[in-house]
Amino acid sequence: MNKKSTIDFITLGCSKNLVDSEKLMGLFEAHGYHVTHDSDNPKGEIVVINTCGFIEDAKQESIDTILEFAQAKTEGRLRKLYVMGCLSERYLADLEAEIPEVDGWYGKFNYREILAALETQEHQEDLYTIPRHLTTPRHYAYIKISEGCDRHCAYCAIPIITGRHQSRPMEEILDEVRYLVSQGTKEFQVIAQELTYYGVDMDGKQHIAELIGQMADIEGVEWIRLHYAYPAHFPWDLLKVMREKENVCNYLDIALQHISDHMLSRMQRHVTREETYELVRRMREEVPGIHLRTTLMVGFPGETEEDFQELMEFTRWARFERMGAFAYSEEDGTYSAKQYKDDVPAEVKQARLDRLMRLQQQISAEVEGSKIGQTLRVIIDRTEGDWYVGRSEFCSPEVDPEVLIPINEQLTIGEFYDVKVTDAEEFDLYATTRI
Repeated sequence: MNKKSTIDFITLGCSKNLVDSEKLMGLFEAHGYHVTHDSDNPKGEIVVINTCGFIEDAKQESIDTILEFAQAKTEGRLRKLYVMGCLSERYLADLEAEIPEVDGWYGKFNYREILAALETQEHQEDLYTIPRHLTTPRHYAYIKISEGCDRHCAYCAIPIITGRHQSRPMEEILDEVRYLVSQGTKEFQVIAQELTYYGVDMDGKQHIAELIGQMADIEGVEWIRLHYAYPAHFPWDLLKVMREKENVCNYLDIALQHISDHMLSRMQRHVTREETYELVRRMREEVPGIHLRTTLMVGFPGETEEDFQELMEFTRWARFERMGAFAYSEEDGTYSAKQYKDDVPAEVKQARLDRLMRLQQQISAEVEGSKIGQTLRVIIDRTEGDWYVGRSEFCSPEVDPEVLIPINEQLTIGEFYDVKVTDAEEFDLYATTRI
């Protein structure tokens, strides 16, 4: 096959999947291919779809995307179609039987073999020694520090898909950061399925604070933002690093899911209501101004109206700066699917979700409104209509509020500016560099 072929990559699901796509794209480029990512009009003869298999909506999106490109292949608009990622890791046999148009199915860990399928020789390169093809703007990147998860929450299929927690060697991570800095990257989103467990599989100790501290000391690292911490056995020394290192953002993404002891026990979260309240109190005390992002779940089997009211009360008290929520959906093979009846009616789940999100919208509007008149440091991501779109240290790409600055102020994408907030909406700020 012509090594100048264009390969279109389609990435579905989370930022951890995006890193896998970027690594594979870099590998293909190293072997002479041209690659594109999430193109609005794919033109390559080959398509690689990186799938998500986490919850029902994500699985359906993955299946619909595969079927769309399978149809394109049937019509002769595509020569080869490959599928990788969580969905194919989990449902390989069923998918092979049901969608024969796909030329190859690969899971979460054997996807480099797609290259071998296209060429005659074998390739054994370490994916972390080949430069990634960044699909994000050059000034920020995601850094995946581990794979898998050992927590085994009752509702979660991730351990089924990805297996046990495996930390990347610290020096390998730091080398990747140094390389990306040399290429112009300034901001790093540190991601893992379970960030705070980093290192435990290597020597029984949590090393996340050490890792982040060393990363912060690398010249050229302007911002580090932390995603997907776990509340049980939280490493308190991480808060010291956040407080003392100016380039570690006062931001933490920590999924709490619920607050009632009844629900936390059934979910197998290994944390209590009292411990969760103390965790939030201590985070706010030790890192003044910290912005907390969390995820909450409604409608888990057995959730009563009393449980839900506890969750509403907790949300009012905690005043999360960033919060997402979703209704429970039963996932094949999980403990809750085997042991519990999905007994909360769909209409009750939706009503609770709507009530929770209305509360959060009010909180978010108040939080963002309180920033009017403040000066924030922002990085500019892009232009959109009459605005530059930027983010402060409290805003992660794609999921958090943005800062809008008039286009006539002549700024540079990828650069930092001090701006004064002039107005606020529920989820966005307006600002000017004319302080």
